[in-house]
Amino acid sequence: MNLLASRSSRMKASEIRELLKLLDQPDIISFAGGIPDPALFPAEAIRDAYADVLGGAEAGAALQYQVSEGYLPLRRWLAGQMGKLGVACDEANIFITSGSQQALDYLGKLFLSPGDTALVTWPTYLGALQAFNAYEPRYDRLTPAGGNMTPDAYRAAAAANGGKAKFAYLVPDFANPTGNTLNREQREAVLDLAGELDIAVLEDAAYRALRYDGEGEPPILALDCARSGGIDKARTLYCGSFSKILSPGMRVGWVCAARHIVEKLVLMKQASDLHSPSINQVVMHRVAEAVFEGHVEKLIDAYRERRDGLLSALEAHMPEGVTWSRPEGGMFVWVTLPEGADATELLARSVKEARVAFVPGNAFYADGTGRNTLRLSFTLADRRAVSEGIPRLAAILKG
Repeated sequence: MNLLASRSSRMKASEIRELLKLLDQPDIISFAGGIPDPALFPAEAIRDAYADVLGGAEAGAALQYQVSEGYLPLRRWLAGQMGKLGVACDEANIFITSGSQQALDYLGKLFLSPGDTALVTWPTYLGALQAFNAYEPRYDRLTPAGGNMTPDAYRAAAAANGGKAKFAYLVPDFANPTGNTLNREQREAVLDLAGELDIAVLEDAAYRALRYDGEGEPPILALDCARSGGIDKARTLYCGSFSKILSPGMRVGWVCAARHIVEKLVLMKQASDLHSPSINQVVMHRVAEAVFEGHVEKLIDAYRERRDGLLSALEAHMPEGVTWSRPEGGMFVWVTLPEGADATELLARSVKEARVAFVPGNAFYADGTGRNTLRLSFTLADRRAVSEGIPRLAAILKG
């Protein structure tokens, strides 16, 4: 073990991935895993696409090595989708990854030297912290809703640690874990701060399509392009994924960014896994072209009902002093317990006594605070799970 690189000491098991093992226990009601409902996957369309590809003229190419940038027709389709969001770009601005998690790893590798500072929200996505930790950063607090430090204070704190502030990472739409969404003013404020610090902005848009209420806000990248004069001058990098909409198992994500950034990411891909699986990209392109918009509508109808059911159950059963977010989309509700409560200890009791699982909130804080918070996912929470699980959880809280 003494031969391992220093970065290995910062690699820790994901509490969420460990909790997913509970899903194999049939008597556990789990609000833990932030995963889509497999019953809603477009399995027939995916099956037919694989059959068509393997039975047709594309079979050889789909089973062959692929260019590191990714399958060209898929990249062109994604560029068209980004255009609908207000980001004028072409395939040269699109880079295919093995899920958006790989994108976060690559971006951590691209920007972070040991001792550099990453600005993240408190709390933030656990998978991002895991991806960045390997590159030995320091974390500072990003508060898009107001209350950020001054640029000089951020710079001084980063310098005192022996590095520089490099980027601000955030999930602006239906954030994991809180479910919160930034309004336009808050998105503009993030760009203001990034401009003053001369840092990148990493926009994690994994949940953007899953809006159940209200009007959508423009992506930070779209605002950045309008300010800077185009994507190749923008400091924002947009990370997208098909995992929450079509299939997480196919592992297809993407980055939309300035060409000079994409060129660097391609070099990383060549040194890492050469390219994402060719056949999965070819099939994903066919499925996305055929069913994407209609499938999103199907998911919205299903998940909206589950979100509403969870919120109603919390309102009906949670004791006084417990509060929670009311997300307009996404997969998560963030629960805050009274001060002094410990959600990790509560989880042990909840699983043992009530057979109900959730994710303790401290896992999402770069400094391990937030022990009186927890995350509930509603995407797998059907009526039975909610009607039985939330009263059981509330009883543990009361007792």
